[in-house]
Amino acid sequence: MADRDTPIKAADTASAGAPARPIRALGTPLAGVIAVIATFLGLLVLAWTILFVTKGRFLKHSFERIVAGQTHREVKVAGDFQLYLDPFNVKFVAERMTIANPAWAGKGNFFEARRIDSRISTWSLITGNRRINWLSLENGQVDLQWDKAGKRNTWTFSEEKGEPLDLPAIRRALLQGTLIRYADPRMQIEATIRVHTVEAKDTQFASTISFDGSGTARGTRFVLDGALLTPNATVSGGRNQLELHAEGVRTQLDVAGTLPGATEIEGADLHMDVRGQNLADIFMLAGIAVPDTRTYRLTSALTKQGDEWRFTGLKGRFGDSDIAGKMTVKMTRPRMLLTAQLATDTLDIVDAGPFIGYNPNTLAAKGAAGAITQVSGTPRILPDAKLRVEALRNFDAKVHWTVRDVRAPSFPVSNIELGLDLDNMLLRLSPFNFSMARGTVSSDITIDARKQPVFTDYDVRLSPTPMGTLLAGFGVEQSGTSGTIKARVKMTGAGDSVRESLANSNGRIAVILPRGSMWTRNIQLSEIDIGTFVQKMFEKKLKEPVQINCGLIGFTVRDGIAAADPILIDTQKNVVLGRGGFSFRNESIDLAIRADGKKFSLFSGQSPVGLNGYFARPGLDVISPELVARAGVGLGLGVFASPFAAIIAFVDVGDAKAADCGPVLEGARAVAQRTSKGKPRDDVGRGTTAKSGSGKRAKRD
Repeated sequence: MADRDTPIKAADTASAGAPARPIRALGTPLAGVIAVIATFLGLLVLAWTILFVTKGRFLKHSFERIVAGQTHREVKVAGDFQLYLDPFNVKFVAERMTIANPAWAGKGNFFEARRIDSRISTWSLITGNRRINWLSLENGQVDLQWDKAGKRNTWTFSEEKGEPLDLPAIRRALLQGTLIRYADPRMQIEATIRVHTVEAKDTQFASTISFDGSGTARGTRFVLDGALLTPNATVSGGRNQLELHAEGVRTQLDVAGTLPGATEIEGADLHMDVRGQNLADIFMLAGIAVPDTRTYRLTSALTKQGDEWRFTGLKGRFGDSDIAGKMTVKMTRPRMLLTAQLATDTLDIVDAGPFIGYNPNTLAAKGAAGAITQVSGTPRILPDAKLRVEALRNFDAKVHWTVRDVRAPSFPVSNIELGLDLDNMLLRLSPFNFSMARGTVSSDITIDARKQPVFTDYDVRLSPTPMGTLLAGFGVEQSGTSGTIKARVKMTGAGDSVRESLANSNGRIAVILPRGSMWTRNIQLSEIDIGTFVQKMFEKKLKEPVQINCGLIGFTVRDGIAAADPILIDTQKNVVLGRGGFSFRNESIDLAIRADGKKFSLFSGQSPVGLNGYFARPGLDVISPELVARAGVGLGLGVFASPFAAIIAFVDVGDAKAADCGPVLEGARAVAQRTSKGKPRDDVGRGTTAKSGSGKRAKRD
């Protein structure tokens, strides 16, 4: 027994000497976490049970207080109130609920309803997506207003800055007797829309939300109506179908397509069809200024992405012209931004008229005569339509427009490229280029509407262009003409219309003729060289080209008055000189052009040819007073001497001084012109409108 017990004792002794192992208890960290979670879940279940049983009615006053504190508005629920989870989504019911307007919006409520019943996605509240699965609204009224400055609105619960209207996503809705009012004083828009729901009888759509209303936009009344067909919940992948029709300002608009949800425009798939008498009418509703048009019709796909309304696949016609492309309107503050990429295959010249201020309907009815008006008994052709300065305050724009061809008799223009940039009332047309004959007109025009009156900077350049092709485009025979022509107009002017701007303009106009040839008849008719003309007529050489060494038709513009500075064309036989000028103020012309021969000519008029009248009705005075006087001298000599003596009055001794082509080709002013021997010219005037040999300014200038 003792032997058996000894090992046992030794073992006990060893065990007693070893360190004791801790006993695993229930209060470990894992168990603590489990206990906390269980307690939390238990409290959630308890809270859910309390809310479900009581329907959360005891939270009404707390709801009013918390919401009023967050919105800075008075919030009341005068009837039943329910707020609980059913079972997982939030159910919210309120009877006779009101949310007051901010003080600046006047008396009344921003929102009120006899009863509101909704199911709100709990998960969407956590993620911030705000989705309402079901909404029933009875006799609701919503007052949506912007303040006069366009900085605050009634739906943004902040006194600092108003945000764009961003409705929660509503999957299904039942609306009865609901009224929505919208007012934006800055955009001059007011509208009242009635909304109600009609339960559907088919199996595809659960209900139809119908709406109709009226309002005014910039003082013009419009009406609208439409429907939103809400898909039945049993239809897999159903989308809400929208149908909208609106009429106003001589315009009809139809929009149809699908929406992701009853209030979800984002990502909508819509189609727009708009037509009317004048495209400017519908843009005017949005405060955007565009030129007037004739009758038009446009179609486009339409969707919304963020703060952008996108019009893609745009195509249609205005007047007798076509247009296609895409456009985006970005609703930004303080001004919306319009961007567009447009292309036209054929632009009718009548439809181009409004871009510089002509009425297209008048042009279509009367032709070119439709551009002419009578002022105090004299014809005017420069357009006097005012730039819509106030509308330019409402938007910015970036537009690129190309035109392949212009339909116009005797007007050889094609391949137009226009870049338009409007930034805070500063309008730039750059580039503004087009092909004319086989040359290119390049323009950069800046219209500064920030200044009053509007200040315009013109810079128009014609690249070297074959003169024969150019003249042929205007209906003149080009045979025998090989010379080229280039030109530049650099001016500035103040005024709200093209006519006012030019009537106050200052700058320079220069047309340069480098070396080349021109059909003899074109030259001789202007030179009135009777001897040469008769000789060539008998010799049947009417199309023999005459060499142009160089030429400059230059004008200096001061306060709307253009003075020849100089008109100097050096040809093989003659030097053509011009004096006088024209006026942008009353559109009158008063020029005298003469040709002095370099060689002896027996029959040379050697007297000025007068170009007079008005832009709209120019006149040519071939038999000038000087020529009549010389004819009188010749007649006197013929009576008292002999017929041969009468010829003396028409003899051109051929003392014209050839020109130094350097200053001519540079487009220099009269004071810089030189003879071929380098001496200053004394026969080109002094850059005034005077027609006298001295070059002194006439009294009327």
